[in-house]
Amino acid sequence: MSTFTLAQVAECNTTSSCWVIIRNKVYDVTDFIFNHPGGPQVIMDYAGKDATAAFVPIHPSDTLDKYLPCEKHLGTLDEASIRELRAANQSKGKSRDELRVEEAVKNKPPLGRMINIQDIEEIAKKILPYKAMAYYASAADDSISCVENARAFSRFFFRPRVMKAVSGVDPSTTMLGYKSSIPVYISGSALARLGHPLGEMVSSNSSLSYAQIAAARGSSEQPLLFQLYKHKNDDIAARRIREVEELGYKAICLTVDALVPSNRELDTRASHYLEEYENEGKITRGNAADKSGDVSTLGTAGGLIVNNDLDMTWEKTIPWIRSVTKLPIVVKGIQCVADAVLAVEAGCEGIVLSNHGGCFSYVASSLPPMEVLYKIRCERPDVFAKTEVYIDGGVRRGTDILKALCLGARTVGLGRAFLYAQSAYGEAGAIHLVRILEREIKFAMASLGVRTIDQLAPELVERVDWQPLGSKL
Repeated sequence: MSTFTLAQVAECNTTSSCWVIIRNKVYDVTDFIFNHPGGPQVIMDYAGKDATAAFVPIHPSDTLDKYLPCEKHLGTLDEASIRELRAANQSKGKSRDELRVEEAVKNKPPLGRMINIQDIEEIAKKILPYKAMAYYASAADDSISCVENARAFSRFFFRPRVMKAVSGVDPSTTMLGYKSSIPVYISGSALARLGHPLGEMVSSNSSLSYAQIAAARGSSEQPLLFQLYKHKNDDIAARRIREVEELGYKAICLTVDALVPSNRELDTRASHYLEEYENEGKITRGNAADKSGDVSTLGTAGGLIVNNDLDMTWEKTIPWIRSVTKLPIVVKGIQCVADAVLAVEAGCEGIVLSNHGGCFSYVASSLPPMEVLYKIRCERPDVFAKTEVYIDGGVRRGTDILKALCLGARTVGLGRAFLYAQSAYGEAGAIHLVRILEREIKFAMASLGVRTIDQLAPELVERVDWQPLGSKL
């Protein structure tokens, strides 16, 4: 294998000849510059340089082997260059944001003081690197859907039954036939390693490979559902589906509500904020201070979905997936009653009522999933008998989960909550969050007068519209 010096790599820093260093190996990425999902500038920022720190946290370890031809794997740095690069990294001072994170971690309260989801989120936002926080916390446009997802649960009130035997409350249920100790699943989310180096959640855009995630299961019986962003190239999409099926994933969860980048402004502004923060408020204007131009709104999130298939249809896509795999198909991103019905007619084994947490949906003011669930219960209750219905978005309490189950949801997904938990406290944080939800669910079930999940029913909840405090009639 050929060896190179840092000086040799540094010479290849243009769009016509672009080399980068990743883990002391040298790659020619010239042909990939203008096909990179995050845009060409992401690569050009590291042209002729070491890109390890930027590449590793957000890419699976097999990315280069899968997508970069063998002839573009040029070789390694020579020993002298490796030592020089290591010394440069060790001597490099820490950024203001890194120092801020270090201080926040040092003052982090013990995990035992976290008694609800909000507690964990507040700590996570303090200790996350700003760019990771902006990616996790950002939502589309004015965050209306994101805020209303949570507020929607407050419009549903319980009608508890008393004098019911509730000793030995059992919150277990099943999802696609697989048993779950509580009616909760972890929603697929990308780039969990931005928050913690050991963290990952199942997604087409995971920062660990699908094989690494499968290998990390506590048991081969632990069910993993694969969140699929269908690639516009059918061959690539088919390889992805077949790979996860061979690895033992139990279902394909096709995402249909996040096909184009949405306007997540907090995420988009992150790099500008960090630049000013590191420069103590000073803006670097360069030579184009007063020139207009295109504004890049991709941010961290937008680059993940630019290769999505924009031409999926009920008539074409579901049968195509059926031709590729025998796994059950769950469609994630249903936002109206009509599409829930179409999913049933297409034979989908499950649907997820979701607007992507208010982050990605086509229309930033899409209905909260809880309201969509209520509409399906009122208008097409037959849907619940024909497919499994799940819901995610805005869940803050165990009581939120039970409200959804009363209306017909089988299980409820949480994404951001687990991102924050593992970011703040690692694996222990994720486990602690499960325990919090289990405690809240059991307490609420006993208070409602039910002992098992199948006793939850629509008559136990009522939707009430309250006039806002201080409003005028």
